[in-house]
Amino acid sequence: MKNQKWVYNDGGRSSYFKGERVGDCVTRSIAIASKMDYKKVYDVLSKGNASQGGSKSARNGISTKRKWFKDQMREWGFRWQPTMGIGTGCKVHLRAEELPKGRIIARCSRHYSAVIDGVINDTYDPSRDGERAVYGYWIYVD
Repeated sequence: MKNQKWVYNDGGRSSYFKGERVGDCVTRSIAIASKMDYKKVYDVLSKGNASQGGSKSARNGISTKRKWFKDQMREWGFRWQPTMGIGTGCKVHLRAEELPKGRIIARCSRHYSAVIDGVINDTYDPSRDGERAVYGYWIYVD
């Protein structure tokens, strides 16, 4: 059954940029979950990415495994919650009944997606009919 708990949300990107097919899921999901302005999040992530020798733009992805990124997420009021460990297999999927209530950012394979009270907020439905594994999530606690 197709996931009915999805709404289109670009996090405010269309107010600043025209591109539709971009790799900004990290920026977009943070803006959505935190209710921060998309461009503010974009600028902070671009600066952090560039400080590590990466791209000077957050348009095509951010290295979310870096210390600067994790520190920034905590500064913005998020707390990391892993849902999978080495050898444990998938225990949580991108579906409402397996995720906590609140404002979270689910980390999936090659994608970050905002989920608000069980409803996926993204530019497409990334749930794979509720079968997509969630490796962990950032929960907004601020």
